[in-house]
Amino acid sequence: MKLQKICSAFLLITLLAFFLGCASTSKKEGTGEYVDDTVITTKVKAVIFNEPTLKSSEINVETFKGVVQLSGFVNSQTDISKAVDLARSVKGVTSVKNNMHLK
Repeated sequence: MKLQKICSAFLLITLLAFFLGCASTSKKEGTGEYVDDTVITTKVKAVIFNEPTLKSSEINVETFKGVVQLSGFVNSQTDISKAVDLARSVKGVTSVKNNMHLK
């Protein structure tokens, strides 16, 4: 009986540590959020790639907790506006930070 209580307590502590280790903080993503952000980044890159007026190799995309950051050097202000609009159109994007610059 005592061994069963010790095993149960050990299992409970292990599960608690596991779930706390996967939890997110303000500066660190949880496992689920990381996967979601990876999917968002991929979708934003695909949308930009499929836009014939934009050069996708010049635009970098990063996502943290649904916030997409676009950076790089583009040819015109129109390209910047188009990339931001496309990123905003992707499901799951909460906001877009524009760090793109003109060449």
